Amino acid sequence: MNKIFLLFISGFISLYALDFYSYEEALKLQKKNNKIIMLDVMRSDCHYCIKMKKEVFDNPEMSAWLQKCFIPVELNLDFDELPLGLHVYFTPTFFFVDKNRKIIKKIPGSWNIQDFKDLTRNIK
Repeated sequence: MNKIFLLFISGFISLYALDFYSYEEALKLQKKNNKIIMLDVMRSDCHYCIKMKKEVFDNPEMSAWLQKCFIPVELNLDFDELPLGLHVYFTPTFFFVDKNRKIIKKIPGSWNIQDFKDLTRNIK
């Protein structure tokens, strides 16, 4: 019974997790709504990437805020090629791309909710 309850709760919580798009989907969405694309460059086994996902992106309020402000894209260096000639020296690294495909901000590292919100608040 406890296992069923835990599965239900984890499924319910995942409904509020940040929805990531592919880079191609994000480009199409950007044409419609002019939002900035937020590229989250990560690796599958990166401790700090996993921590950022659990502590920041899985938070319902932060997820809703990021979804409202940006078009989130997750790129896994284990599987995906980076667009725009980007290079990453450690993960996670976040790039913010405007409608002209220009990088307007780069944020390396893992952050808590308040710090990440402060770092991204004025990106337009």
